[in-house]
Order: sequence, then structure tokens, then C-alpha cells
Amino acid sequence: MGRDIEPDGTGLIRLDPWLEPYADALRDRYAHYVAMKSRFDAIGGLTGQASRGYAYFGLNRGEWMGTPGVWCREWAPGAHYLALVGDFNGWDRGANPMERDQWGVWSLFLPDDVYGDRLVHGGRIKVHVGSDNGGLDRIPAYSRRVVQELGGGFCSQYWQPPTELQYHWNNPTPRPIGALKIYEAHVGMAQEAQETGSYLQFAQSILPRIAGLGYNAVQLMAVMEHPYYGSFGYHVSSFFAASSRFGTPEELKKLIDVAHGYGLLVIMDMVQSHSVKNILEGLNNFDGTDHQYFHAPPRGLHAAWDSMTFDYGKFEVQRFLLSCVRFWLEEYHFDGYRFDGVTSMLYLDHGLGRNFAGYDDYFGDNVDPDAVAYLMLANDLVHTLRSDALTIAEDVSGMPGMARPVEDGGLGFDYRLAMGLPDYWIKLVKEKRDEEWDLAALYHTLLNRRAHEKHIAYAESHDQALVGDKTMAFRLMDAAMYTCMSRLCQSVIIERGLALLKIIRLLTFSLGGEAYLNFMGNEFGHPEWIDFPREGNGFSHQFARRQWSLVDSPDLRYVGINRFDAALMDLDRQYHLLEDPLIEQLALHQDTHQIVYRHGPLIFAINLHPTESFADLRIPVCDPFDYKVVLNTDDAQFEGAGLVTPGIIYPLQKVSMYGRAQSVQIYLPARSAQVLAPIR
Repeated sequence: MGRDIEPDGTGLIRLDPWLEPYADALRDRYAHYVAMKSRFDAIGGLTGQASRGYAYFGLNRGEWMGTPGVWCREWAPGAHYLALVGDFNGWDRGANPMERDQWGVWSLFLPDDVYGDRLVHGGRIKVHVGSDNGGLDRIPAYSRRVVQELGGGFCSQYWQPPTELQYHWNNPTPRPIGALKIYEAHVGMAQEAQETGSYLQFAQSILPRIAGLGYNAVQLMAVMEHPYYGSFGYHVSSFFAASSRFGTPEELKKLIDVAHGYGLLVIMDMVQSHSVKNILEGLNNFDGTDHQYFHAPPRGLHAAWDSMTFDYGKFEVQRFLLSCVRFWLEEYHFDGYRFDGVTSMLYLDHGLGRNFAGYDDYFGDNVDPDAVAYLMLANDLVHTLRSDALTIAEDVSGMPGMARPVEDGGLGFDYRLAMGLPDYWIKLVKEKRDEEWDLAALYHTLLNRRAHEKHIAYAESHDQALVGDKTMAFRLMDAAMYTCMSRLCQSVIIERGLALLKIIRLLTFSLGGEAYLNFMGNEFGHPEWIDFPREGNGFSHQFARRQWSLVDSPDLRYVGINRFDAALMDLDRQYHLLEDPLIEQLALHQDTHQIVYRHGPLIFAINLHPTESFADLRIPVCDPFDYKVVLNTDDAQFEGAGLVTPGIIYPLQKVSMYGRAQSVQIYLPARSAQVLAPIR
């Protein structure tokens, strides 16, 4: 697509004139990105060596003077001595020293004719680093395989499977039908057994469930190696290693390949906002200094997260992180990333305690220009390598241009998470009875997002399911879920909770964004929180699992909640609802708790009155056709009362209402919602 002028970062102003006073700041932001990108020109540009560090650093097969073998390279500018140690040399720290170049890169070549039978696939290795802090055996920064040993410590493995053991891909990247509908999942806690699940188990038993519900993408959390299981994968130690607690790299590849066979994109949780503080397992003090990969203290310490923050302005840090982005796309065939903690990256105070009430908060001294430029580079790289790959920003600040193209001055993400929605629902459910909900405020909040940027709507995610919080189902029904989820049990609490759970999801799905997300198990109202094995719970797996037997039991109400979730997905598949920009309010009656709106071709009628049903309720419709009920939250198959005939047709009436030339009369039971489609 041609442009009249060269981009300068101010293209965002065309879409948002309120940014005009910040034109110079936008120009500076874009110029910093251009300057940072130009640093890579001498090494092949963004898609050259700048993003292929994994093919140079770490252990890679190659040759020297025509002799085949293995190269080992590490960047450690502050170190005095490096040596490769491992099973291959009996862990002799003086046997295989490395040589340093002017840039602080240490290297060693191991020829096959000497080491071919000693440096073998799966062999344990580390790098011995001598520095002002003494000598330590460290895990190589670019390790592709790290395992926990019987003593509890972690060790790198030389991972070079023979040809017959290498994974061979079978399925191409799918082309999803309809808008993006994401199933957020954690491999380790995906099984019902009280144990850590595996990649292969997930591929066999969980992927069919996801595809069967109608999702077209699965987002995998905690993929990169992390020493503490209970960190949910957010305290990453090895950025190129797939977590070994779930299986081997080849088994992760099979999971992704099988997902592609089901038509599912696979999105990875990309954690580059911080890194684990651990010295023996992670990057902290790797070369003996406190400012190699990270900022020196205090800036380099993220006190709220007990972790380290990267220095995004350093050349080798940029190469490390950009190479990480490229590696998972090319080596594992991931289809994109959810970048975690973007807000923390963007602001020097990590956005903690800020309300972000005005545009001044998005520009000025609190913004880290290096982090902004790095994210622009990362998105530029992803979309250059694969135009179909997706990037998602976890940003609570609402920075302008987050999900706009880099050439417009944006940060380049395809989507941003609508993070305010779950917080809004929690506040509403906690503080007000549903009969007190302000429907005008609710409607406004669900639509209150930056124009021209795609958002992913969700009522709850993994954040709401963790200990210390509650899932929406548990928040609405709590202890009653343990005793009255049987169809034989009558409970006012359960009836109310199920009705509101479905309406909350329908409102969020139809108004909250251009895509949708659900966390594993929430689709059927999982009754318990997530708590990983730790000292405080006796290292129990009781809450680090998903109880699929609940939704598989036909006598429990979880089945109906699950069916409703599938019906939501089908609504988008049939009517291309989520990405349709046409949304308008048709009627709102606060006194009787009703709201009616249009999204695309469909009419949504919601009755939040706790006790009163409305027969022959007249509502305006947009098109001169009869209307058919295509989704009804009160349907018996969704654990409703079944008061409305499934698929009932409401005849068109030439009775004008609220500026519309036609209307229909419907039966709308208490605490229920209907979706109507025109019969053309």
C-alpha cells in the first residue's frame, strides 16, 4: 500500500487528533526505532544476524578450516575466564577454555574427530565462568534444553537429536475461520490427575476439546524454562529452552503440529518484560557484573515481581531478545505471541499505581524509549518473517498506537488485551446486586476502547483463576458449587449464578472486542482456583489441575455451561460477528433492566430483571424481516428453564419504535438474553 510521504511516526494523528500536541514526541519515538534498527545494517539488517543469535551463540554444529565439529560461543564481556564443561570432559574446568574477542564474545571449537564420540546428544553441559565473583558453572544463555536433576538443580543438555529422532512436520499453518477466538491454557495443569501434565497428553486429550468447542487458537503459557513451577512460567530462566517438566522439544513440536491439524493456531506466552533473579539457573550476574543483560540496580530490580529487568538499549540484549522471538517462530512453528507485561516494559515505574488518566502519561520522562523501540522492532521482525503471525500486547495502560502498524508510529501489535473488562466485571459483581447494575454504564464500558485498534475481550483469564482471586463462576456461586451443581438439586444461588454467568459472557463476547479469550476450564465454570505445588500447600497438585470429569458427567450442570460456550463460538463462525464494526444501541430501560442492541446483522435482547419476565415485549429491529432466535441463554440445553421454544420466529410488525420503522414482539424471561437473526 503506497504512501504519499515517508513515515515519521505521526500517522497516528490522522486517526486520533487528540495526539496532535504530542507530534514531536511521536516523531522522536519513531526516530529512535529507526536509529535502533539501523544498528543492524552492518550485519544483514533485522532479519540477518540480529535475529539469528541462536544459530551463532550456544552450541551449534559448524566447521573450522574445513573440519566439522561444534562451536560454543557466549557473550560475557565482564568475565575473566570461560570454559565449556560437562559429561564430555569429566567436568574438567581447565580442559576446554574459550577465547575472548574484542566484543566480549568467548568461543571454542570442538572438532568431531576428537569429540564426536564424547559430546553426544543429551549430554550434560555448562559454562564455567570466572569473574570478580569467583568461578561458577552457569547454564549457557542460549541453551535449547535445560533439565532439573535429582538433586533439584538445573543443568543444560547438548540437544542435537540424530536425524531419525528429529521431528518431521505434517500439517501446514491453518487459516482460521472467523475472528480470533483464543483458548488460554497451561500444559502442566491441563490433566485431571494430580500430577504435572505433558505435551503429549495435552495433544491427545485437550486439543480435541478446544477444537470441538469452536476455538481457533490455543495460547500456551509457561513454555519457556522456569525453575519455579509456581511462577506460572513468568520467572523465565532459559529463553530458548522449552520447559522440560512437560516433555522434550520434539514432543512440544508434535503438540503444535497436532494443533495445526485441528485447525488451531498456537500462540505462545512471550515473557521478555523481566527474568528470574536466580544466578545458577538464569542470566543474572552471568559475566560477574550486575549490568550485563539487565540494568544495574536499582533500576534493574523489579521489586514488585522479584525479578530482573532487561536493558533494551544494548546491542547484544536486543540480539538476544529478537533472536528469541524468531527462534520460537521458526524452530517450533508457533503462530505468534502474547507479549506479557508490556506495561512494565514501557514505563520506568512499570506502571505500578498509575491510573493513566491522560495522554501526558504516555509520553515524557517516565517512558523508556529503548523498550518502546524494542517492541516496535520485535513486531516488525515477526510480521516481516511471517505476515500471518499474530502479536498480542498485555498492556493495561492503554498507550496510543499499541495495536497500530509501526509505519504509522504505532508499536505494531495486532491486538491488545482488553484488560479493564475482567476488572470491571469483578467490581460490578462484588459491589452491586445485579438488579442495581447501571446498564448505560455497562454498555459504555464494554465499548470503551481505542478506535482503530483491535482488542481481545474476556470476562476472565488465568489472572482471575489464581489463588487470591476467584473465577466468575465461583464468585457468583461459591460454596454452592460443591453441593448443588447436580440437576437433581434446586438452588436459588445456582440458578442466579448460571443465568448471570451466561449473560456476562454474552455481553463480553458481543461488545468487548474484535476477538475473544477464555482460560482453560472456565468455559464450563470450573469450581476451583489454581494453586501450584508449593511448601504452603504441602506441594500438592490438588488445585494445579482441571477436573474434566465434571463437564463429562451428564448429570451435572457443567455440561450446559460448556454447550453455551460452544454456542458463542458458533455465533461468530456463522455470522462473522466479532470483527463486524456495526454496533448500535436500540433500546435501554434502566427501570425494567433491559437493553437491546445490534451487532452486525444480529439483535441482542437482554433482560437483567431478577424476577419479572416480559411477554409480548416490543423491541425495535433494524431490517424489515422476520427474526429467528439463534441463541437463548434460558434454553434448557444451557441449563436454563427452557421457557422459550427453541428457534422460535418473531414475525415482523410495521410498528415504528425509537426511530425504526419496524419492530417485533418477543417473550424475554427474567435473567435471560436472546440473540435474533433476520430471516432474509
